[in-house]
Amino acid sequence: MKKLLLTAALFMGLQAAYAQQDTTVATAPTTRPDWRNVDLSNRGNDHFVIQFGADSWGSTPDSIRTSGFSRHFNAYFMLDKPFKTNPRMSVGFGAGIGSSNMFFNRTYIDLKAPGTRLPFTNLDSSNHFKKFKLATVFLEAPVELRFTSNPLEPSKSYKIAIGAKVGTLLSAHTKGKNLQDKNGTSINNYIEKEKSKKFINSTRVSATARVGYGIFSVHAAYQITNFLKEGAGPEIRPFSIGLTISGL
Repeated sequence: MKKLLLTAALFMGLQAAYAQQDTTVATAPTTRPDWRNVDLSNRGNDHFVIQFGADSWGSTPDSIRTSGFSRHFNAYFMLDKPFKTNPRMSVGFGAGIGSSNMFFNRTYIDLKAPGTRLPFTNLDSSNHFKKFKLATVFLEAPVELRFTSNPLEPSKSYKIAIGAKVGTLLSAHTKGKNLQDKNGTSINNYIEKEKSKKFINSTRVSATARVGYGIFSVHAAYQITNFLKEGAGPEIRPFSIGLTISGL
């Protein structure tokens, strides 16, 4: 009987000890960094951004025949303002240049055409340029909501950013190189340039996103506004994807 009572008392004591231990573990406070005592004013976090990649006009009428590797090059200087309570989140904003080169197949675009509609002329049965492109340059102001997994070392962190950019058209021109006949035989190395902003929408608004690690990330952009002015042609909303290199 004494052994039974002793065993019961020991069992109850062990249960009480485990219950106390579980309660201690369950109620232990979670340790979180106190960002108020961390100085991030001089950290480097994508203050200088360079982007290169492919451009597309998406679904367009058959008369608009893009071809080759249409591409863009962008360069921005941006400020980065981390949130005080959680500096893994920050807002980036700044200014820079965004350029695009769209290439076309046996197509002539007359930026100086009379009237209000931009003509895209197919040249399957006549002389044409072997290489023909439409180039645009915008002054842009990008804004991003950023997430950095380790704000103390952004160069060794995963990064995600979503945002938008607003641009104003600086220049637009076409360039044709190497004149050929209808059979593709070279006639001469004639180069033709035409410069005009008449038909191109002077304001560009795009939605943007990028994701990556350290100084490298993949970016994408979709133009919300129409590429051409109202009534100047079909609806064209370019999108792009490419590689971003960021630092400083």
